[in-house]
Amino acid sequence: MPTYRDEVVVLRTHKLGEADRIVTMLSRRHGKVRAVAKGVRRTSSKFGARLEPFMVADVQLYKGRSLDIVQQAESIGAYGADIATDYDRYTAASAMSETADRLNEAETTPQQYLLLVGGLRALARGDHAARSVLDSYLLRVMSLSGWAPSLRECARCGAPGPHDWFVAQLGGIVCGACAPAGSPRVSPETGDLLRALLAGEWDVVDAASHGATAASSGLIAAYAQWHTERGIRSLSHLEAPR
Repeated sequence: MPTYRDEVVVLRTHKLGEADRIVTMLSRRHGKVRAVAKGVRRTSSKFGARLEPFMVADVQLYKGRSLDIVQQAESIGAYGADIATDYDRYTAASAMSETADRLNEAETTPQQYLLLVGGLRALARGDHAARSVLDSYLLRVMSLSGWAPSLRECARCGAPGPHDWFVAQLGGIVCGACAPAGSPRVSPETGDLLRALLAGEWDVVDAASHGATAASSGLIAAYAQWHTERGIRSLSHLEAPR
């Protein structure tokens, strides 16, 4: 059918002409969608504010040849304003949206959509440290995309763990026999934190030390950027975990 409805997260927008925008969205059922929102830059626009980055909306779209057209938009989650007022939240949300954009060039699953919505909601509410929300999102979305890191058994030989080295190129935690020279060493606390971030065990995450939080963030960023094959530019704007 030429017209369809879906729930979407707005990932990014670009100006088009004098009053329009091209909106890139991650949808619940139709993967990544790029559509033209006509007239949304005019002050009289009825739904321009609903199509800003980090907003969640129920949209009606008309199927176009190269770009779809947004016909209606109703707000589901107005997270953008709360996120934009805090630097840490904003940069974390930007990295999450950029990652979702990179990982879903062809198609997506409802689980990836729901994971991003949940992450943006947590950032807007300030439930946990922004960098921890991002780190948990990155580990989970990589797993949903088929790149689940090994965080206990050796990623290379399968030897039972826990082990003390992390190598993004090999798939996560590795044993001493498989770790190349110069591989980052992982403390027991950092290993526990990585597993808690992947499992969503927020009592462990929130209680982690600064050192373990900073170490896990660096390892997760390296892992995500290695498997997306292109740098996630927003990560360069993130401040070190405090």
